[in-house]
Amino acid sequence: MTPARRSDGATDLRVQLGPLRLKNPVVAASGTFGYGAEFRPYLDLNDLGGFVTKGLSLLPRRGNAPPRTCETASGMLNAIGLANVGVEAFLAEKLPALRGCGTAVIANVFGETQDEYVAVARRLNGAPGLDAIELNLSCPNTEKGGLAFGVSPPVIREVVGAVRRAAPDLPLIVKLTPNITDVAVAATAAKEGGADILSLVNTFLGMAIDLKTRRPVLDNVVGGLSGPAIKPLALYMVQRVRSAVDLPIMGMGGIANCRDALEFIVAGSAAVQVGTLNFVDPGATTRLVREIDAWCRGEGVRAVRDLTGTLRLPAGTTPGPAAV
Repeated sequence: MTPARRSDGATDLRVQLGPLRLKNPVVAASGTFGYGAEFRPYLDLNDLGGFVTKGLSLLPRRGNAPPRTCETASGMLNAIGLANVGVEAFLAEKLPALRGCGTAVIANVFGETQDEYVAVARRLNGAPGLDAIELNLSCPNTEKGGLAFGVSPPVIREVVGAVRRAAPDLPLIVKLTPNITDVAVAATAAKEGGADILSLVNTFLGMAIDLKTRRPVLDNVVGGLSGPAIKPLALYMVQRVRSAVDLPIMGMGGIANCRDALEFIVAGSAAVQVGTLNFVDPGATTRLVREIDAWCRGEGVRAVRDLTGTLRLPAGTTPGPAAV
């Protein structure tokens, strides 16, 4: 890519993540952006770096019973239960409507068994208009006692490798759970399995209680916490993985404004995903693109990719779990 500023004075916002090239570093996150077309009344998809669809399973899923979301201090808990139309309906009804939208379309994939992951990925491989797949490893592994795929490095390596073989024609993004002792160990396993790109982090497990009824607020009891409350935790994990694993990163977790997004980029992200903010402001992602451009111009940054991983650590700092 050419490092010079564009002739119109705008910042060069293009970023390259392994085999995946994006026109800018802002991507709408899975589970917060429908299948993409739902947001057309609020923004031009062509202005985004890309978006990730709702998680896709082999068969349609209705998800959990309500209440499935609740607001918390500086965040949101959700236990949607991965409701979706299933991969066949996505290919027949959703994806054709997205062709020519002008941005990268990434399909999020999950399963309750390794075979389900593989079957969905195989159906998506080579689908016209699809630019990459993202594996959600936070799903319970029903073959291994219900623990999430993403908490066991050997299982991560195995499922990523199987999907890599099933979908050899698409860039493979692996989305990591933060609910593990050391996310860098999971990232290393994903790389060994064949991941091209890492996205991190998914939501943190949490719960809310209705004091009057003394019952959990969510019908599922446990949900995933997202929003500004998790940003410092996610930022640390991006920096941790950046220091340990040589793969491009899409960072996410509580991004609410341009400065949040730029902090993730400085910590080591080549691109960022924006999630909960879409519920607050459906047009926020394209606003962030404009604000990142304006910030870079104001700071004399010619290309946004030049900011990736430019965090200046104190002298003598050893990357790794902090002694606090």
